[in-house]
Amino acid sequence: MCGIAGIYGKQNKVNYPDLKLMGDKLAHRGPDGEGIWINEPDNIGFAHRRLSIIDLSDHGKQPMHYADKRYTITFNGEIYNYVELKRSLIDKGYKFVSDSDTEVLLALYAEKKEKCLSDLDGMFAFAIWDDREKELFLARDRFGEKPLYYAFINGAFCFASEMKALFAIGASAGTRPESVYKYLESNVLIDEQDPAGTFYKDIRQLDGAGFMIVKDAAIQKIKRYWSLDHVSINTQISLEEAAERFTELLTRSVKRRLRSDVPVGSSLSGGIDSSAIVLIANRLRNDRQIQNTFSARFRNFHKDEGRYIDMVIAKATGVSRHDVYPDIDKLIEEIETLAYHQEEPFYSGSIYNQYCVMRLAKEFDTTVLLDGQGADEQLGGYLHYYAHHLTYLITRQPLEFLRERKGYQKIHKSLQPYRIPRRLPLMYMKKYIFNREYVFDKDVRSLLVKDMTTTGLKALLRYGDRNSMAFSREVRLPFLSHELCEFIFTLPTNYILRRGWTKYILRKAVEGFVPEEITWRKDKIGFEPPQDDWVLRLKPMIEEYKSKTNYLDLTGGRAVTKITDWKWLMLKLFVK
Repeated sequence: MCGIAGIYGKQNKVNYPDLKLMGDKLAHRGPDGEGIWINEPDNIGFAHRRLSIIDLSDHGKQPMHYADKRYTITFNGEIYNYVELKRSLIDKGYKFVSDSDTEVLLALYAEKKEKCLSDLDGMFAFAIWDDREKELFLARDRFGEKPLYYAFINGAFCFASEMKALFAIGASAGTRPESVYKYLESNVLIDEQDPAGTFYKDIRQLDGAGFMIVKDAAIQKIKRYWSLDHVSINTQISLEEAAERFTELLTRSVKRRLRSDVPVGSSLSGGIDSSAIVLIANRLRNDRQIQNTFSARFRNFHKDEGRYIDMVIAKATGVSRHDVYPDIDKLIEEIETLAYHQEEPFYSGSIYNQYCVMRLAKEFDTTVLLDGQGADEQLGGYLHYYAHHLTYLITRQPLEFLRERKGYQKIHKSLQPYRIPRRLPLMYMKKYIFNREYVFDKDVRSLLVKDMTTTGLKALLRYGDRNSMAFSREVRLPFLSHELCEFIFTLPTNYILRRGWTKYILRKAVEGFVPEEITWRKDKIGFEPPQDDWVLRLKPMIEEYKSKTNYLDLTGGRAVTKITDWKWLMLKLFVK
């Protein structure tokens, strides 16, 4: 995990101090070393800040060259399957001088160019300069775990891991009125119509699963290299077979994400996702390895997860537990710093809890943390997915609707929005009442795809990247193995949402080793703080800003229905 930056000018020469400044702004992402490279014509240069994870020697330093300096790379992230890829490349005659995944990535690009992206299991953002073709290639991992921003500054194409590096060399920090309006009116931070947009006028981002080719300092191509659109439904697989395959893929993902030359621990919230990862990692470790876990707790708060964390710790051997108790007084002191790292608005104070967890990991010298992020978005972990599911079933499979409604009511004790008519329309009766073939719910599928690749998950990944990097920690997400994700999307909806349960296939897969009370929990909390109490304490700061600000100046004159106190706080922090 690192910080990367670069400048590519068509005629103007690249300025070494600018690259140095960009690298310095990213020093928190990579405190273990820095490197700057500028080509001989002085029209392109890279900066790199290193957080040493794999191959701690100087052989892993960047920017790194390959093939007699035809290729030069600056790379942020991890290629988890680099061991397998390296073995395959050696069989083809490739030679290596390091044990780093960076060199493997360079060799694979030399072998396959942009087609190499399909072979990668990892989180990454990187730029490769091809000195023969005079072409800059940039790419980002499938889900967008690692950031990559870009802007045109004084005619040069500039990119960086964080926007602050672009601001430092002249990009405007002025916000886009349209973005401010959509956030205030509709709570939109990621625009489906313009996923490359940011909160700021001058800066855009390469979308997840995208690559870009830049030539003569101008963008020649932006293309998506991966999607879930091609995945077809497997109607033949049994629930038992699906649970077995799910366990196999998740275990392989955890095993690969344990590859590291520095200590690896886990975030532990007490929910099923993080609990499963901690316990799988515990199985894979040898007896001499201690797994540090890190959790956010809240004193005298009914949503504190301590009881469930206790269950996981009691089940696991060789685990050292560490808890932190975020509080509003500390948040008030640190909210400007938190905003500095986040760079764009966030939906609630819960991200401060993760921020505190990452600081705790640093205190206990744990550089890498596994985390359960990404499970909810692909496994229907939020109850609103059930609204779409039941709406779909009522007109297509009335009997299945009745069974699902009954299961939901039994578990959640209410089903206010859902009513089945006293008499179903005759067309539905004739067409569906005796239909025993399960109809795949296209509504839920499209919503899950959207949340995985377009909206919901992206904001959470940004929070995790900035919070971890603020303390030079690396977060790895086993649920975001593309192989696991693709498998999940082959499953019928009733393996995901079943008789009132969300994430049903995950529950079935882990019920043998995750404590039963966690496996079949009905509520979902995570690192949730006492948000209302926190906002109340922040009220004086908010009111002071409101008294001095006409929000219409920020939205381009467009009025909004209502602005919550939290959104006023976000305006104060991010609109300059």
